[in-house]
Amino acid sequence: MSVLPLVFTSGWASGINAYAVVLLFGIFGATGLTDEVPESLQRTDVLVTAGVLFLFEAVADKIPYVDSAWDTAHTVVRPVSGAVVAALLAGESGSLPELAAGAVGGSTALLSHLVKAGTRMAVNTSPEPFSNIGVSVAEDLGVAGIITFAVFNPVAAAVVAGVLLLLGLAILAFLASRIRRFRRRRAQRREERRLAGAGRHRPHE
Repeated sequence: MSVLPLVFTSGWASGINAYAVVLLFGIFGATGLTDEVPESLQRTDVLVTAGVLFLFEAVADKIPYVDSAWDTAHTVVRPVSGAVVAALLAGESGSLPELAAGAVGGSTALLSHLVKAGTRMAVNTSPEPFSNIGVSVAEDLGVAGIITFAVFNPVAAAVVAGVLLLLGLAILAFLASRIRRFRRRRAQRREERRLAGAGRHRPHE
């Protein structure tokens, strides 16, 4: 069977939590649950690094505004990770050219990352922090569930990932006004900090 469904699903998941994808695939490969995972993802140093970064993300992802800053910093990281993981999976199976797999994984990761980042901007317009925690936990569980499902039933998992991606894009369009509000608030905060800093450094007459 073509590795394309697994490539697509891994790309979707990488756009949400790239470190979890690397960690889960590495663990599944190292424990022998699947033969689709290349040895490069099963290396101890890769697993340790992915595990540490996953813990950092698990904390940052649940703090209002910090999560959006983290998403901004990962605008390149997640699509690149999705492309690399996809290319490695394709190279292991030999059923899909690595360049094509990288393009599919990277572009899918970029789309799901944009959905995640935009949704978080909308959530951050809410004054309480609990919605951030709830959304973050749901995302973590979703990534873990879909990657586990993909290992045993890649086609069905790809269908679920595709539906979630389309649903996320639709929700993103619906939340566009709240995202614009978030950006205005962030710009206002930056201006307030700039003015406060200028006031502190103004020489006394």
